[in-house]
Amino acid sequence: MLLRGLVLLVAAALLCGCETARSGLGYSEAVRKLGPPKAGQARVVVFREKGFGGIGDPDWAFSLDGTPIKGLKTGTYVYVDRPAGQHQFVAEEAALGVTRVDFSAQSGQTVFFVARFSQRKSAMIANASTGLLGWGLTLAMTSGYKNQGPLDFLPLDEPAARTTIAELRLAE
Repeated sequence: MLLRGLVLLVAAALLCGCETARSGLGYSEAVRKLGPPKAGQARVVVFREKGFGGIGDPDWAFSLDGTPIKGLKTGTYVYVDRPAGQHQFVAEEAALGVTRVDFSAQSGQTVFFVARFSQRKSAMIANASTGLLGWGLTLAMTSGYKNQGPLDFLPLDEPAARTTIAELRLAE
């Protein structure tokens, strides 16, 4: 009995313990190394805030202009340089639907987005333990939500983004 309690205590400590330390470059280091976007290009930066990433902390799957972007985990950021103009984020999950976010970026501009679970995805997670009936009811109740997909991409102004991203690391 004592051994079982000790094993459970250790398992709980491992699962609920510290947030994961990331080893990528900080944003200010990356900007110094990269410099500004090339002529005719814009830089798109997407980040996930620090917090509890869940067991295993999986990266969030999404694409920008049809190109998959990988590695975005809790406390990290990703960036890509793209030609100036119109762009689109797409994130999809079979049970939920598709998130589509259109935006434009000007030459030499850096645009920042914070990625978060959508309200619908959050509701699905909150009701995950209710079984198939609860899952079905949650899908029905959230069917009127504006974003049917799994993620929200929220634009941030540069000062707010730089404050938040200062603590994050480049995704691997």
